[in-house]
Amino acid sequence: MIVALVFVLVAVGSVVFHLLSPWWWTPIASNWDYIDATITITFWITGVVFVAVVLFMAWCVFRYRAAPGRRAAYEPENKRLEVWLTVATALGVAAMLAPGLIVWHRFVTVPADAAEIEIVGQQWQWSYRLPGEDGTLGAVDTRLIAPENPLGLVPGDPAGQDDVIIEAEDLHLPIGRPVKVLLRSIDVLHDFYVPEFRAKMDMIPGSVTYFWFTPTRTGTFDVLCAELCGSGHAIMRGRVVVQTEEEYQAWLGGQRRFAQLAAAQR
Repeated sequence: MIVALVFVLVAVGSVVFHLLSPWWWTPIASNWDYIDATITITFWITGVVFVAVVLFMAWCVFRYRAAPGRRAAYEPENKRLEVWLTVATALGVAAMLAPGLIVWHRFVTVPADAAEIEIVGQQWQWSYRLPGEDGTLGAVDTRLIAPENPLGLVPGDPAGQDDVIIEAEDLHLPIGRPVKVLLRSIDVLHDFYVPEFRAKMDMIPGSVTYFWFTPTRTGTFDVLCAELCGSGHAIMRGRVVVQTEEEYQAWLGGQRRFAQLAAAQR
């Protein structure tokens, strides 16, 4: 009886904790709603299965508890039960996978008017590159990465001369403007993650991954690395500052361009 009661309390307590939890989601970026809607669907499906399994275990513990004269019956298989469990499991998995495919499609389908920015991960800091007045990012070549050219920009590319280089500082973005985020790593696997934005993507050496979002609320939001990347993984943090257009332009005007950095090195 005590064990069965514990099972029931676990099931009921889990549901109550979810309903009364203070950690409800807050819309901060454009991709918040459809990602969290998918998470909610997953919670409902897995939650129903969890409660059903725990309550079934409680019933079994109570119904088939040891008693004088009671003997267990050996039943090696039950084809009818196996079919029902297989069908129910397949439907549950499909119900969780289908919304995820739709979300992924929206996550990587970039609007035509999105501005491109680049985020570079390295042990153990974040660096950023924003387009200059021409609105275009210059070419990069990993073979050119050096202390005087930390992001590997091609010096002879005119499009990269006005690129804004931000090394180990905060990333600033304007509110209400869609942004395509290009992600690359120059050493090991990293993962750029802003929890409030529901924005997360692996950064793979030798590849460029991407996603897009539109910031919808001003403020400062933490950046984390969500991929174990070495002994300094825990301190690989940063911040994204979402500002009004006027504040963003004022900040952008005070940043150094690649041509300025190259001239200073010379």
